[in-house]
Amino acid sequence: MPPFATHRSSWFQGLLASALFAACVATAQARNGPQAALPVVNLNADIQVIHAEVASTESERERGLMFRSELPGNDGMLFVFEAPERQCFWMHNTPLPLSIAFIADDGAIVNIDDMAAETDTSHCSLEPVRYALEMAQGWFTAKGIKAGDKIENLP
Repeated sequence: MPPFATHRSSWFQGLLASALFAACVATAQARNGPQAALPVVNLNADIQVIHAEVASTESERERGLMFRSELPGNDGMLFVFEAPERQCFWMHNTPLPLSIAFIADDGAIVNIDDMAAETDTSHCSLEPVRYALEMAQGWFTAKGIKAGDKIENLP
């Protein structure tokens, strides 16, 4: 084999190895970083307008607000499930303390719970719900929103 063929083969193998490494790094970052922004819906809670990203697929719901470092103002995430069931959430890989409202089909808040950052403690709805809304911890209390109140404009 001519000497340049060996050099070209080594160069190609190096290029292939670099591309494979870059793909692995990108995959690891995708698993260890926040998910891309999801579609946003504007919800109403009393006079408050909430800008909620909508997590409606299993993978979007599993990822949720993991790895997010901030959740400003009236921003949140709405989890939409196919049918009402008892839902439970935890805060694995979530550095932000959050409050979660579990919401029935008619928009009524069933219960609200505060969740500490980076914990695996389960926080569950008291009855079957189709929706869960995560906001910065204390948001619901600060706005005077409680169990029994309604969230409007749910998808």
